[in-house]
Amino acid sequence: MALAAPSLRMLPAGSSLLSRILPVAASPTPRLSSALTRQLSLPLFPSIVLAIPASFQLSLPSIPSLLEDIWESVLRAVPKKKTSHMKKRHRQMAGKALKDVTALCKCPACGQSKRMHYLCPHCTTTHITDIFSLAPTPTGLLSASGSSTLHIHSTASPTFPLVQSVNGAHRLGIHHACTSRGGPGRVAVTAGFGGEIKIWTCKEATADEWALWHEIRRGGGGGGETADGTDATADVGKTGDAWAIALSADENYLAVTTHDGKIHVWDLVGKRRIQTYETGSGAGGGSFGLAVDLSRDGRLTASGHQSGAVYVFNNDTGRMVYSLSGLAKPVRAVAFSPGCKRLAAAGDAGIIALYDMEHGEHVGNLSPSGSSNAWITSIDWNGTGEYLLSGSLDGKVRVWDVERGVCVATHSETDKALWSVRWLPKSDKAPVPGMGRGEMFCAAGANRSITFYREATGI
Repeated sequence: MALAAPSLRMLPAGSSLLSRILPVAASPTPRLSSALTRQLSLPLFPSIVLAIPASFQLSLPSIPSLLEDIWESVLRAVPKKKTSHMKKRHRQMAGKALKDVTALCKCPACGQSKRMHYLCPHCTTTHITDIFSLAPTPTGLLSASGSSTLHIHSTASPTFPLVQSVNGAHRLGIHHACTSRGGPGRVAVTAGFGGEIKIWTCKEATADEWALWHEIRRGGGGGGETADGTDATADVGKTGDAWAIALSADENYLAVTTHDGKIHVWDLVGKRRIQTYETGSGAGGGSFGLAVDLSRDGRLTASGHQSGAVYVFNNDTGRMVYSLSGLAKPVRAVAFSPGCKRLAAAGDAGIIALYDMEHGEHVGNLSPSGSSNAWITSIDWNGTGEYLLSGSLDGKVRVWDVERGVCVATHSETDKALWSVRWLPKSDKAPVPGMGRGEMFCAAGANRSITFYREATGI
Protein backbone atom coordinates (compact mmCIF):
# COMPACT_ATOMS: atom_id res chain seq x y z
CA MET A 1 0.00 0.00 0.00
CA ALA A 2 2.98 2.22 0.32
CA LEU A 3 3.23 2.43 -3.46
CA ALA A 4 -0.46 3.27 -3.99
CA ALA A 5 -0.30 6.74 -2.55
CA PRO A 6 2.30 7.98 -4.95
CA SER A 7 0.41 6.51 -7.90
CA LEU A 8 -2.76 8.35 -6.93
CA ARG A 9 -0.91 11.62 -6.48
CA MET A 10 0.92 11.18 -9.81
CA LEU A 11 -2.15 10.47 -11.90
CA PRO A 12 -3.21 14.04 -12.64
CA ALA A 13 0.24 15.05 -13.68
CA GLY A 14 0.64 11.97 -15.91
CA SER A 15 -2.66 12.50 -17.65
CA SER A 16 -1.81 16.16 -18.24
CA LEU A 17 1.54 15.20 -19.79
CA LEU A 18 -0.06 12.61 -22.11
CA SER A 19 -2.69 15.06 -23.20
CA ARG A 20 -0.01 17.56 -24.29
CA ILE A 21 2.19 15.05 -26.11
CA LEU A 22 -0.47 12.87 -27.82
CA PRO A 23 -2.98 14.42 -30.20
CA VAL A 24 -6.59 14.59 -29.20
CA ALA A 25 -7.72 12.40 -32.10
CA ALA A 26 -5.32 9.65 -31.13
CA SER A 27 -6.14 9.65 -27.36
CA PRO A 28 -6.41 6.10 -25.94
CA THR A 29 -9.50 4.51 -24.38
CA PRO A 30 -10.08 4.93 -20.62
CA ARG A 31 -8.92 1.36 -19.91
CA LEU A 32 -5.77 1.74 -21.96
CA SER A 33 -5.19 5.15 -20.41
CA SER A 34 -5.37 3.71 -16.91
CA ALA A 35 -2.95 0.92 -17.89
CA LEU A 36 -0.50 3.45 -19.27
CA THR A 37 -0.94 5.54 -16.19
CA ARG A 38 -0.06 2.57 -13.97
CA GLN A 39 3.02 1.84 -16.02
CA LEU A 40 4.12 5.43 -15.85
CA SER A 41 3.40 5.51 -12.18
CA LEU A 42 5.76 2.63 -11.48
CA PRO A 43 9.07 3.87 -10.25
CA LEU A 44 12.13 3.32 -12.43
CA PHE A 45 14.22 2.67 -9.39
CA PRO A 46 12.67 0.81 -6.49
CA SER A 47 14.67 2.71 -3.91
CA ILE A 48 13.41 6.14 -5.08
CA VAL A 49 9.95 7.43 -4.38
CA LEU A 50 8.78 10.46 -6.37
CA ALA A 51 6.10 12.75 -5.08
CA ILE A 52 4.90 15.28 -7.65
CA PRO A 53 2.25 17.77 -6.58
CA ALA A 54 -0.91 17.90 -8.65
CA SER A 55 -0.52 21.57 -9.26
CA PHE A 56 2.85 21.15 -11.02
CA GLN A 57 2.54 21.40 -14.80
CA LEU A 58 5.32 20.43 -17.28
CA SER A 59 5.79 23.06 -19.98
CA LEU A 60 7.56 21.67 -23.04
CA PRO A 61 8.40 23.93 -26.03
CA SER A 62 6.39 23.51 -29.21
CA ILE A 63 7.87 21.69 -32.22
CA PRO A 64 7.81 24.75 -34.58
CA SER A 65 9.80 26.77 -32.09
CA LEU A 66 12.33 23.94 -31.80
CA LEU A 67 12.66 23.69 -35.58
CA GLU A 68 13.07 27.45 -35.88
CA ASP A 69 15.96 27.47 -33.43
CA ILE A 70 17.59 24.43 -35.03
CA TRP A 71 17.22 25.86 -38.59
CA GLU A 72 18.84 29.15 -37.61
CA SER A 73 21.84 27.35 -36.16
CA VAL A 74 22.11 25.16 -39.27
CA LEU A 75 22.14 28.20 -41.52
CA ARG A 76 24.91 29.73 -39.48
CA ALA A 77 26.97 26.56 -39.60
CA VAL A 78 26.76 26.03 -43.39
CA PRO A 79 29.67 27.91 -45.19
CA LYS A 80 28.64 30.56 -47.71
CA LYS A 81 29.59 30.10 -51.39
CA LYS A 82 32.55 32.38 -52.23
CA THR A 83 33.22 33.91 -55.67
CA SER A 84 36.14 32.09 -57.28
CA HIS A 85 39.23 33.89 -58.55
CA MET A 86 38.41 32.84 -62.10
CA LYS A 87 34.92 34.36 -61.82
CA LYS A 88 36.34 37.60 -60.48
CA ARG A 89 38.87 37.66 -63.31
CA HIS A 90 36.14 37.12 -65.89
CA ARG A 91 34.20 40.07 -64.49
CA GLN A 92 37.30 42.30 -64.50
CA MET A 93 38.21 41.42 -68.08
CA ALA A 94 34.69 41.75 -69.44
CA GLY A 95 34.87 43.75 -72.63
CA LYS A 96 38.68 43.90 -72.56
CA ALA A 97 39.48 40.91 -74.70
CA LEU A 98 41.82 41.16 -77.68
CA LYS A 99 40.15 42.86 -80.58
CA ASP A 100 39.85 41.12 -83.89
CA VAL A 101 42.32 42.27 -86.52
CA THR A 102 40.22 43.36 -89.46
CA ALA A 103 42.67 45.62 -91.33
CA LEU A 104 44.01 42.84 -93.56
CA CYS A 105 45.03 42.70 -97.18
CA LYS A 106 46.90 40.41 -99.55
CA CYS A 107 50.59 40.87 -100.12
CA PRO A 108 51.10 41.73 -103.81
CA ALA A 109 54.41 39.86 -103.78
CA CYS A 110 53.45 36.46 -102.33
CA GLY A 111 49.66 36.63 -102.18
CA GLN A 112 49.48 35.78 -98.47
CA SER A 113 47.32 37.70 -96.01
CA LYS A 114 49.05 40.41 -94.02
CA ARG A 115 48.19 43.44 -91.93
CA MET A 116 47.73 46.70 -93.79
CA HIS A 117 50.70 49.08 -93.67
CA TYR A 118 52.94 46.35 -92.23
CA LEU A 119 55.70 44.44 -93.93
CA CYS A 120 54.63 40.99 -95.07
CA PRO A 121 55.97 38.38 -92.61
CA HIS A 122 55.79 35.66 -95.27
CA CYS A 123 58.12 37.19 -97.84
CA THR A 124 60.44 39.25 -95.64
CA THR A 125 62.82 38.32 -92.89
CA THR A 126 61.74 40.35 -89.89
CA HIS A 127 63.85 41.35 -86.93
CA ILE A 128 63.96 38.86 -84.08
CA THR A 129 64.52 41.56 -81.44
CA ASP A 130 63.50 45.16 -80.78
CA ILE A 131 64.18 47.61 -83.60
CA PHE A 132 66.26 50.37 -82.03
CA SER A 133 66.97 52.68 -84.95
CA LEU A 134 65.76 53.70 -88.41
CA ALA A 135 67.81 55.58 -91.01
CA PRO A 136 66.06 56.77 -94.20
CA THR A 137 67.61 57.52 -97.59
CA PRO A 138 65.91 58.99 -100.69
CA THR A 139 65.02 55.48 -101.91
CA GLY A 140 65.46 53.18 -98.93
CA LEU A 141 65.24 52.63 -95.20
CA LEU A 142 67.85 51.00 -92.97
CA SER A 143 66.60 49.28 -89.82
CA ALA A 144 68.86 48.20 -86.95
CA SER A 145 67.95 45.98 -84.03
CA GLY A 146 69.47 44.01 -81.18
CA SER A 147 70.39 41.26 -83.63
CA SER A 148 73.57 41.30 -85.68
CA THR A 149 71.75 41.81 -89.00
CA LEU A 150 71.20 45.12 -90.75
CA HIS A 151 68.10 45.27 -92.98
CA ILE A 152 67.53 47.59 -95.94
CA HIS A 153 64.00 48.17 -97.29
CA SER A 154 63.01 49.91 -100.48
CA THR A 155 60.71 52.92 -100.07
CA ALA A 156 60.21 53.31 -103.83
CA SER A 157 57.66 50.48 -103.81
CA PRO A 158 54.27 50.68 -102.03
CA THR A 159 54.96 47.35 -100.30
CA PHE A 160 58.34 48.47 -98.89
CA PRO A 161 60.03 45.14 -99.69
CA LEU A 162 63.23 43.94 -98.05
CA VAL A 163 65.99 44.27 -100.64
CA GLN A 164 69.13 43.47 -98.63
CA SER A 165 70.17 41.91 -95.34
CA VAL A 166 73.72 42.39 -94.08
CA ASN A 167 74.37 39.45 -91.79
CA GLY A 168 76.92 39.86 -89.03
CA ALA A 169 77.04 43.65 -89.35
CA HIS A 170 77.63 43.91 -85.58
CA ARG A 171 78.23 40.79 -83.58
CA LEU A 172 76.51 42.00 -80.39
CA GLY A 173 73.69 43.93 -82.06
CA ILE A 174 73.10 47.50 -83.27
CA HIS A 175 71.71 50.31 -81.12
CA HIS A 176 72.07 53.31 -83.48
CA ALA A 177 72.01 53.87 -87.24
CA CYS A 178 72.06 57.19 -89.07
CA THR A 179 72.14 58.73 -92.53
CA SER A 180 72.48 62.33 -93.66
CA ARG A 181 69.32 64.43 -93.56
CA GLY A 182 68.87 66.22 -96.84
CA GLY A 183 72.00 64.58 -98.26
CA PRO A 184 72.58 62.27 -101.23
CA GLY A 185 72.02 59.13 -99.15
CA ARG A 186 75.18 57.29 -100.16
CA VAL A 187 76.70 56.88 -96.67
CA ALA A 188 75.27 55.24 -93.56
CA VAL A 189 76.78 54.75 -90.12
CA THR A 190 75.91 52.13 -87.48
CA ALA A 191 77.01 51.76 -83.86
CA GLY A 192 77.08 48.38 -82.14
CA PHE A 193 76.82 47.24 -78.54
CA GLY A 194 80.45 46.21 -78.71
CA GLY A 195 81.51 49.87 -78.90
CA GLU A 196 82.50 49.75 -82.58
CA ILE A 197 81.29 52.06 -85.36
CA LYS A 198 80.95 50.98 -88.98
CA ILE A 199 80.61 53.20 -92.03
CA TRP A 200 78.69 51.79 -95.00
CA THR A 201 78.58 53.16 -98.52
CA CYS A 202 76.35 52.80 -101.53
CA LYS A 203 77.94 53.63 -104.89
CA GLU A 204 74.76 54.97 -106.41
CA ALA A 205 71.98 56.77 -104.57
CA THR A 206 69.38 54.66 -106.32
CA ALA A 207 71.13 51.34 -105.71
CA ASP A 208 70.20 49.05 -102.85
CA GLU A 209 73.55 47.31 -102.35
CA TRP A 210 75.43 48.53 -99.29
CA ALA A 211 78.99 47.52 -98.45
CA LEU A 212 81.36 48.21 -95.57
CA TRP A 213 83.61 51.21 -96.19
CA HIS A 214 85.64 51.31 -92.99
CA GLU A 215 85.30 50.75 -89.24
CA ILE A 216 86.09 52.68 -86.09
CA ARG A 217 86.80 50.11 -83.44
CA ARG A 218 86.78 50.50 -79.71
CA GLY A 219 90.42 50.91 -78.70
CA GLY A 220 91.56 51.46 -82.31
CA GLY A 221 93.86 49.08 -84.11
CA GLY A 222 93.83 47.59 -87.56
CA GLY A 223 92.19 44.50 -88.88
CA GLY A 224 89.24 43.80 -91.10
CA GLU A 225 88.83 44.40 -94.79
CA THR A 226 86.25 46.05 -96.98
CA ALA A 227 84.70 44.56 -100.08
CA ASP A 228 87.56 45.88 -102.22
CA GLY A 229 90.20 44.32 -99.96
CA THR A 230 91.53 47.52 -98.31
CA ASP A 231 92.11 47.88 -94.58
CA ALA A 232 88.83 48.82 -92.92
CA THR A 233 90.21 50.24 -89.66
CA ALA A 234 93.50 51.88 -90.55
CA ASP A 235 94.39 55.20 -88.87
CA VAL A 236 91.13 55.70 -87.03
CA GLY A 237 92.35 56.03 -83.44
CA LYS A 238 90.21 55.32 -80.39
CA THR A 239 86.54 55.88 -79.67
CA GLY A 240 85.91 54.64 -76.14
CA ASP A 241 82.36 53.43 -75.55
CA ALA A 242 80.58 55.04 -78.50
CA TRP A 243 76.84 55.52 -78.15
CA ALA A 244 74.84 58.11 -80.13
CA ILE A 245 75.91 59.07 -83.67
CA ALA A 246 75.00 61.78 -86.19
CA LEU A 247 76.10 62.31 -89.80
CA SER A 248 76.53 65.70 -91.44
CA ALA A 249 74.46 66.68 -94.48
CA ASP A 250 77.46 66.43 -96.81
CA GLU A 251 78.28 62.96 -95.40
CA ASN A 252 81.87 63.97 -94.59
CA TYR A 253 81.71 64.35 -90.80
CA LEU A 254 80.47 62.16 -87.98
CA ALA A 255 79.67 63.14 -84.37
CA VAL A 256 79.85 60.46 -81.65
CA THR A 257 78.99 60.62 -77.92
CA THR A 258 80.62 58.46 -75.24
CA HIS A 259 79.79 57.22 -71.76
CA ASP A 260 82.04 59.85 -70.13
CA GLY A 261 80.23 62.79 -71.74
CA LYS A 262 82.68 63.52 -74.55
CA ILE A 263 81.67 64.30 -78.13
CA HIS A 264 84.09 63.27 -80.87
CA VAL A 265 83.90 64.65 -84.40
CA TRP A 266 85.42 62.51 -87.16
CA ASP A 267 86.50 63.31 -90.68
CA LEU A 268 85.23 60.30 -92.61
CA VAL A 269 87.17 61.13 -95.77
CA GLY A 270 90.45 61.55 -93.94
CA LYS A 271 89.53 58.78 -91.47
CA ARG A 272 90.71 60.74 -88.47
CA ARG A 273 89.30 62.48 -85.42
CA ILE A 274 89.43 66.25 -85.77
CA GLN A 275 87.64 67.51 -82.65
CA THR A 276 86.77 66.45 -79.09
CA TYR A 277 84.34 68.38 -76.91
CA GLU A 278 84.46 68.02 -73.10
CA THR A 279 81.32 68.39 -71.00
CA GLY A 280 82.74 67.45 -67.59
CA SER A 281 84.95 69.39 -65.18
CA GLY A 282 87.60 66.67 -65.07
CA ALA A 283 88.73 63.51 -66.80
CA GLY A 284 85.78 61.16 -67.06
CA GLY A 285 83.58 63.61 -65.15
CA GLY A 286 80.99 64.24 -67.84
CA SER A 287 77.49 62.79 -67.91
CA PHE A 288 76.58 59.98 -70.31
CA GLY A 289 75.93 61.37 -73.80
CA LEU A 290 72.60 59.87 -74.86
CA ALA A 291 71.92 61.94 -78.00
CA VAL A 292 73.78 64.02 -80.57
CA ASP A 293 72.97 65.94 -83.75
CA LEU A 294 74.77 68.04 -86.37
CA SER A 295 73.12 71.06 -87.95
CA ARG A 296 72.57 70.83 -91.68
CA ASP A 297 74.90 73.73 -92.34
CA GLY A 298 77.63 71.94 -90.39
CA ARG A 299 78.15 74.86 -88.05
CA LEU A 300 76.75 73.49 -84.76
CA THR A 301 76.85 70.24 -82.77
CA ALA A 302 74.29 69.55 -80.02
CA SER A 303 74.36 66.81 -77.38
CA GLY A 304 71.88 65.58 -74.76
CA HIS A 305 73.04 63.93 -71.55
CA GLN A 306 71.79 61.71 -68.76
CA SER A 307 71.98 64.60 -66.30
CA GLY A 308 69.36 66.52 -68.29
CA ALA A 309 71.89 68.97 -69.72
CA VAL A 310 71.91 70.06 -73.37
CA TYR A 311 75.10 71.51 -74.83
CA VAL A 312 75.67 73.27 -78.16
CA PHE A 313 79.16 73.61 -79.67
CA ASN A 314 80.48 75.73 -82.51
CA ASN A 315 82.40 73.54 -84.94
CA ASP A 316 84.33 76.48 -86.39
CA THR A 317 85.77 77.68 -83.10
CA GLY A 318 85.67 74.34 -81.25
CA ARG A 319 84.03 75.93 -78.20
CA MET A 320 80.79 75.53 -76.30
CA VAL A 321 78.36 78.32 -77.14
CA TYR A 322 75.26 77.31 -75.11
CA SER A 323 74.52 75.27 -72.01
CA LEU A 324 70.74 74.95 -72.18
CA SER A 325 68.38 74.38 -69.27
CA GLY A 326 64.74 73.34 -69.11
CA LEU A 327 64.97 69.56 -68.75
CA ALA A 328 65.98 68.12 -65.39
CA LYS A 329 65.74 64.48 -66.51
CA PRO A 330 67.79 62.46 -69.01
CA VAL A 331 67.68 63.80 -72.58
CA ARG A 332 67.35 60.97 -75.11
CA ALA A 333 66.89 62.91 -78.36
CA VAL A 334 68.07 66.23 -79.83
CA ALA A 335 67.39 67.52 -83.34
CA PHE A 336 68.14 70.73 -85.24
CA SER A 337 65.44 72.19 -87.47
CA PRO A 338 66.16 72.24 -91.23
CA GLY A 339 66.89 75.96 -91.11
CA CYS A 340 69.13 75.53 -88.01
CA LYS A 341 67.10 78.18 -86.15
CA ARG A 342 65.56 75.84 -83.58
CA LEU A 343 66.79 72.93 -81.49
CA ALA A 344 64.36 70.37 -80.07
CA ALA A 345 65.27 68.22 -77.06
CA ALA A 346 63.22 65.51 -75.34
CA GLY A 347 63.61 62.63 -72.94
CA ASP A 348 62.36 61.23 -69.65
CA ALA A 349 60.52 64.44 -68.74
CA GLY A 350 57.85 63.59 -71.32
CA ILE A 351 57.96 67.02 -72.98
CA ILE A 352 59.77 68.51 -75.98
CA ALA A 353 61.77 71.65 -75.22
CA LEU A 354 62.39 74.16 -78.02
CA TYR A 355 65.41 76.46 -78.04
CA ASP A 356 66.33 79.45 -80.19
CA MET A 357 69.81 78.97 -81.68
CA GLU A 358 70.39 82.65 -82.29
CA HIS A 359 70.35 83.61 -78.62
CA GLY A 360 70.24 80.23 -76.86
CA GLU A 361 66.89 80.91 -75.22
CA HIS A 362 64.25 78.42 -74.15
CA VAL A 363 61.26 79.51 -76.26
CA GLY A 364 58.64 76.86 -75.49
CA ASN A 365 57.56 73.34 -74.63
CA LEU A 366 55.45 70.79 -76.47
CA SER A 367 53.58 68.54 -74.05
CA PRO A 368 50.77 66.04 -74.62
CA SER A 369 47.35 66.76 -73.18
CA GLY A 370 46.21 64.86 -70.12
CA SER A 371 48.43 63.17 -67.56
CA SER A 372 50.61 61.29 -70.05
CA ASN A 373 54.29 61.73 -69.24
CA ALA A 374 55.79 58.75 -71.05
CA TRP A 375 59.45 58.99 -71.93
CA ILE A 376 60.08 60.42 -75.39
CA THR A 377 62.74 58.31 -77.09
CA SER A 378 62.96 59.83 -80.58
CA ILE A 379 62.14 63.09 -82.39
CA ASP A 380 62.55 64.26 -86.00
CA TRP A 381 61.74 67.38 -88.03
CA ASN A 382 60.00 67.21 -91.37
CA GLY A 383 61.61 68.68 -94.48
CA THR A 384 60.10 72.16 -94.08
CA GLY A 385 60.46 72.49 -90.31
CA GLU A 386 56.72 72.99 -89.81
CA TYR A 387 56.09 69.70 -88.03
CA LEU A 388 57.91 67.68 -85.43
CA LEU A 389 57.56 63.94 -85.01
CA SER A 390 57.92 62.17 -81.67
CA GLY A 391 57.79 58.57 -80.43
CA SER A 392 57.47 57.50 -76.80
CA LEU A 393 57.46 54.47 -74.52
CA ASP A 394 53.65 54.27 -74.48
CA GLY A 395 53.68 53.32 -78.18
CA LYS A 396 52.20 56.60 -79.43
CA VAL A 397 53.44 58.53 -82.46
CA ARG A 398 52.63 62.23 -82.29
CA VAL A 399 52.84 64.92 -84.96
CA TRP A 400 53.33 68.44 -83.58
CA ASP A 401 52.59 71.76 -85.24
CA VAL A 402 55.60 73.76 -84.05
CA GLU A 403 54.16 77.18 -84.90
CA ARG A 404 50.95 76.63 -82.94
CA GLY A 405 52.57 74.41 -80.31
CA VAL A 406 49.86 71.73 -80.45
CA CYS A 407 49.66 68.05 -81.30
CA VAL A 408 47.76 67.68 -84.57
CA ALA A 409 47.80 63.87 -84.84
CA THR A 410 48.30 60.91 -82.51
CA HIS A 411 48.69 57.33 -83.71
CA SER A 412 48.87 54.27 -81.48
CA GLU A 413 49.34 51.13 -83.55
CA THR A 414 50.94 49.37 -80.58
CA ASP A 415 51.13 49.67 -76.81
CA LYS A 416 54.81 48.70 -76.77
CA ALA A 417 57.74 51.09 -76.66
CA LEU A 418 58.79 52.98 -79.78
CA TRP A 419 62.53 53.46 -80.12
CA SER A 420 62.74 55.36 -83.40
CA VAL A 421 60.52 57.58 -85.56
CA ARG A 422 61.65 59.16 -88.84
CA TRP A 423 60.26 61.27 -91.66
CA LEU A 424 60.94 59.82 -95.09
CA PRO A 425 62.44 62.17 -97.68
CA LYS A 426 59.72 63.78 -99.75
CA SER A 427 59.48 62.64 -103.34
CA ASP A 428 57.38 63.83 -106.25
CA LYS A 429 57.17 60.33 -107.64
CA ALA A 430 54.09 58.43 -106.56
CA PRO A 431 54.63 54.79 -105.53
CA VAL A 432 51.40 53.81 -107.30
CA PRO A 433 49.98 55.53 -110.40
CA GLY A 434 47.08 57.78 -109.49
CA MET A 435 48.13 58.25 -105.85
CA GLY A 436 49.79 61.48 -104.81
CA ARG A 437 53.07 61.31 -102.96
CA GLY A 438 53.31 63.55 -99.92
CA GLU A 439 55.49 63.31 -96.87
CA MET A 440 55.58 59.98 -95.09
CA PHE A 441 57.01 58.84 -91.79
CA CYS A 442 57.71 55.52 -90.13
CA ALA A 443 58.03 54.16 -86.60
CA ALA A 444 59.55 51.03 -85.05
CA GLY A 445 60.24 49.65 -81.63
CA ALA A 446 59.58 46.77 -79.28
CA ASN A 447 56.89 45.24 -81.52
CA ARG A 448 59.70 44.28 -83.97
CA SER A 449 57.89 45.71 -86.98
CA ILE A 450 57.98 48.91 -89.00
CA THR A 451 54.83 51.00 -89.47
CA PHE A 452 54.55 53.46 -92.35
CA TYR A 453 52.24 56.49 -92.30
CA ARG A 454 51.19 58.81 -95.09
CA GLU A 455 50.67 62.55 -94.71
CA ALA A 456 47.22 63.83 -93.72
CA THR A 457 45.53 60.42 -93.51
CA GLY A 458 47.97 59.00 -90.98
CA ILE A 459 48.19 55.62 -92.71
